[in-house]
Amino acid sequence: MANLSQPTSKPIESGRPADPDLTGTRVQPPGRGRGRALGYAQGIGRFVRQRTVAAFWTFVGVALVIVSVAAPLISPYDPLEPDFKKVAAQPTGENWFGTDFLGRDQLSRVIWGGRVSLFVAVTSTLLGVGAGALWGLASGYLGGRVDLLSQRLLEVIASVPALILAMLLAFVLGASVWTVIVAIAFTKIVAGTRVIRSVALSVRETPYVDAARSVGASHWRIMFLHVAPQTFAPFLVLFSAGIGIAILTEASLGFVGLGVAPPTPTWGGMLGQAAINLQPDWWMVVFPGLIITIAVLAFNLAADGLRDVLDPRMRGAIT
Repeated sequence: MANLSQPTSKPIESGRPADPDLTGTRVQPPGRGRGRALGYAQGIGRFVRQRTVAAFWTFVGVALVIVSVAAPLISPYDPLEPDFKKVAAQPTGENWFGTDFLGRDQLSRVIWGGRVSLFVAVTSTLLGVGAGALWGLASGYLGGRVDLLSQRLLEVIASVPALILAMLLAFVLGASVWTVIVAIAFTKIVAGTRVIRSVALSVRETPYVDAARSVGASHWRIMFLHVAPQTFAPFLVLFSAGIGIAILTEASLGFVGLGVAPPTPTWGGMLGQAAINLQPDWWMVVFPGLIITIAVLAFNLAADGLRDVLDPRMRGAIT
């Protein structure tokens, strides 16, 4: 007689591994780190191929920074130690850039001067553009009277030429590294504010910002989580381009005696000390002036390449 009892059910195995999200174990895809590194390498290679000039000057700028940071290791002489047996000596195999009017090695002073000049330029640009970016972000997003009053104040600041303004501040505050940084940073606020404000004005009208307002997000949350990330690309371009201008400003202040106080070497200060003589020796002028020119070119052309990479309208163009 047939067995009419209910058969025992067996689980059906699909042959597919369990979902890692259901089992609580998240499986990392193999080679994820290598793929990310490969992507970075491909991006750098594409930048070098498409922006050859910018890539070359970016390498030069990075090399200048490395040499300046490693000044204690690669400097052949003490930049502050005079040698009165070699006063104003021409370039030789022992002193490649010659010596100054106190017998100090010019090459060592150029290397250590880059340490100070680049520190001043990078720090002042970061502070100035950063303060201007915060100002422009608030002004562009809030609008209304806040924007109106801030723009009038900016016009007052911009009415004074940047170099004259930096000289006035350096003269009032005195000669030191941080007073020069503050003086140069103050001249960067106007450019940073205007550029970031223009970006904030356009981003605040986008649908996702309206959606954030509709769900009750505060102004601070919208500004820093939704609007500020869109200003990062122009901020990077402003920062990299501003370094070259800051190097020139620091050199100008040092040339007229309003920069970092001697005997600390700076590129502009070396030119200023050489100009004391009515007919300065050529090596005291050529080498500091040449390194200033190279540094300004490097950071400005690197900034142009960075702008082309970050600007969607310039992608695909080959320079």
